[in-house]
Amino acid sequence: MPILPFSIQTLKRLPFYLSLLEDQSSEDVTSGEIARTLGLTEVQVRKDLAAISQTAGTPGRGFSRSSLIRDIKIALGYGQLDEAAIAGVGHLGTALVNFDGIKQYGLRIVVGFDIKVSKKTWISETPVYPAHDIVDVIRRLNIRLGIITVNRENAQTVCDSFVEAGIKAIWNFSPTILRVPDDVIVQNENLAASLALLSRHLKAGGHLDT
Repeated sequence: MPILPFSIQTLKRLPFYLSLLEDQSSEDVTSGEIARTLGLTEVQVRKDLAAISQTAGTPGRGFSRSSLIRDIKIALGYGQLDEAAIAGVGHLGTALVNFDGIKQYGLRIVVGFDIKVSKKTWISETPVYPAHDIVDVIRRLNIRLGIITVNRENAQTVCDSFVEAGIKAIWNFSPTILRVPDDVIVQNENLAASLALLSRHLKAGGHLDT
């Protein structure tokens, strides 16, 4: 698996930096200003920006806002669109397919699959195939990123088909732990666990231990 020139934790903070910078109007910004606004330490922000910025900050003035935006977008890969396949086009899957804003994050869903589909159909301009066509279609389109929004019972089967087809990165919305080879990365988005945490926090009166 390729090694990033910065940490995964830095990568996770970059979208927050980008959103903040795009909302600002002043051209100069300091690491201290970013840290205070986002509730981070200045040392951490300075390290993150040093890892991705192609232009060093100026003492007393900080960084060029436009240059930072450019460098963060490059680090996040926003300059190119990764094509993805999605398995499961129920409510959540369809919402992701129809979400135009996902393209600004460097992702374009080009094909979908569903167990309830018996022949090729369409969601807007995105073709949707029967689930048994996953391997053949993904290999033909040479897709490397897969999204799983099926139920827990079918998630591993879909995952296995993705891996067989050559998928190397999986965005998993199913509430299950997927078994994958070492060269495949999985990013889990467990909606049930997130909602449970929020609910427990409310029931604990805002004093839930983390």
